[in-house]
Amino acid sequence: MEFLPEDILKLLVAFGIGTVIGAEREYRSKSAGLRTLILISVGSTLFTIISAKVGGDAGRIAANIVTGIGFIGGGIIFRENSRVSGITTAASVWATAALGMAVGDGLYEIAIVGGALVILALYALVPVQNYIKRRNQIRNYRVVAKFQQKLLKQYENLFEQFGMQARRGAQTRTLDTITGNWIVQGSEKQHEKLIKHLLNDPQVIEFDF
Repeated sequence: MEFLPEDILKLLVAFGIGTVIGAEREYRSKSAGLRTLILISVGSTLFTIISAKVGGDAGRIAANIVTGIGFIGGGIIFRENSRVSGITTAASVWATAALGMAVGDGLYEIAIVGGALVILALYALVPVQNYIKRRNQIRNYRVVAKFQQKLLKQYENLFEQFGMQARRGAQTRTLDTITGNWIVQGSEKQHEKLIKHLLNDPQVIEFDF
């Protein structure tokens, strides 16, 4: 099995694509950074090149690459408290593998355009994402307060006063305290006002948000 100059070019292009996407993830201190995405891009390209040279079933090789990348992506995603993290990085790994496969098959135009769109989604659309987050956020609140009748209802009325939508979760009473959990939706500014109010509420013993 002999590698041709075009095969070397494919590997270099894959290295470049992995470097660009990996640099963006590394800059944001993500779990799959520069070296990981370079290896994924180059590895996917190499598998695709080899599958063409050995005359195997290219579709089966591609399916195995996707399966392997799925295991890597699954290891990146983790749950922290009530939030799921790492989905964007896992999707970046998946997309980088696809770009590497495109390069390995000689589809340079598709790989370059696809790579540009991935960078656009990861970098250029961040201001749009931040704007949406400022306009609308969903947070989980847990409030522990001195027990009073209809106290939780009072806090739900408070959410409404701040122009927020709240959905009540589990409630717990222990001796002279009561704990309420809510999923609250509103703008970042509204959340900050609510947090400031709760911090100054003498009835609140503790709360998480």
